[in-house]
Amino acid sequence: MSTEKSTIRRRGIYLLPNLFTTGSLFSGFYAITSAMDGRFETAAIAIFVAMILDGMDGRVARLTNTQSEFGAQYDSLSDMVSFGAAPALVMYLWAFTSMGKLGLFAAFVHMAGGALRLARFNTQLTSADKRYFQGLPSPAAAAILAGFLWLSLDHAYPVEIVKYIALALTISTGLLMVSNFRYSSFKEIDLKGKVPFFVAIAVMLAIAIIMAQPQTLLFVLFLAYAISGPVITLVMRRRRLLGRKA
Repeated sequence: MSTEKSTIRRRGIYLLPNLFTTGSLFSGFYAITSAMDGRFETAAIAIFVAMILDGMDGRVARLTNTQSEFGAQYDSLSDMVSFGAAPALVMYLWAFTSMGKLGLFAAFVHMAGGALRLARFNTQLTSADKRYFQGLPSPAAAAILAGFLWLSLDHAYPVEIVKYIALALTISTGLLMVSNFRYSSFKEIDLKGKVPFFVAIAVMLAIAIIMAQPQTLLFVLFLAYAISGPVITLVMRRRRLLGRKA
């Protein structure tokens, strides 16, 4: 009997980290339903909420020592909905419905890019350099689209004017996700260690600035991160070439 109970216990799942993953999944689903109702600002905010929850589930799992293969696969499926399908559908409903097949193509490129990005990430978990991501991470790609939508709504930009910019961003994020550009993972940053007092002040000021104009600053920050990938890759290639010549 005791052996049977222990076997059943092992087949369970860890509740705490998967609650955050479920919250991220729901936020992506809520973004889609909000866009279907025409509440596009709510949809954009829901995608950012999904990002926050997605960033917390892995950290909670590591802090509580509750990592599992189930959690990793569940997180990938959640990311596909929240950062692949949701941004693509939200952008399509907001700006691409009048563009026919071109709008459908752009939305699909982003969604397919997200699926391919996640599949490649899962197959390279053990061999990839932990300091870098290969291809733009899907949450950052989703944040660019959500940030642009939120920014456009906040400034009351007519959809007919900005839809081609939205089209270019949607296709670009899809392609960047499956590119070979290297993006910093920021995993080398030690959040548990001590830092100088002025660093804490700088972080608080940064949060205050973002909260003052979140729609503008979040878009700019994630757009800059997307651009950093090609820059980092070119710099690393140049260093390797110089090293060979030396």
